[in-house]
Amino acid sequence: MTDPVEWAGFVLSLAMVYCNIRQIHWGWLLAILSSVLYGFVFWKTELYGQAALQVMFIVMAAWGWQQWLQGRSQDETAPNITATTDLLPISSLQRHEWHRAGVATLLAWFFCTLVLQQFSDSKVVGLDALITALALLGQYLLGRKKIETWWVWLVVNILTIALMVTQHLWLTAFLYFVFAVLSVVGLKAWRKQHAH
Repeated sequence: MTDPVEWAGFVLSLAMVYCNIRQIHWGWLLAILSSVLYGFVFWKTELYGQAALQVMFIVMAAWGWQQWLQGRSQDETAPNITATTDLLPISSLQRHEWHRAGVATLLAWFFCTLVLQQFSDSKVVGLDALITALALLGQYLLGRKKIETWWVWLVVNILTIALMVTQHLWLTAFLYFVFAVLSVVGLKAWRKQHAH
């Protein structure tokens, strides 16, 4: 039987991705709430890297929310202001930013692997650590509204499906399948807006 906490995290996570695609800043609050719930789910199933990742997600969601809100129009009372009106535009990573992101992700993977080896009894250390490192990159790129965030999340979601299946978290595996599809939807939507 599926844990009701997992169900709640499932619903909030779907709503969060919808908000991200539509550039609605309330998605960051949903990210915080779903991360709290999934932190409990992953801790109970001994996916300690994923549990720790939820704590980092909460911190990064607060940062991302601030990034998006700082870009919002100062005139919230203007008649044509919508939920997606902001001053932080969608953009692409420059070549030097790709290099920095790659190095930071490799270092994060190495660090997460060491931590999990030392302080957990996880049986999937390498994969758990890789997903953690890539998800942190994806969260950072989302906060900066970089189109490449959707490519990173696509990889994260595919890897996480495999990880969830190993732990028999079928609902969460299905959620990450939906996330993978939504990553493609988000990529197309942001590319379209970036082109205008």
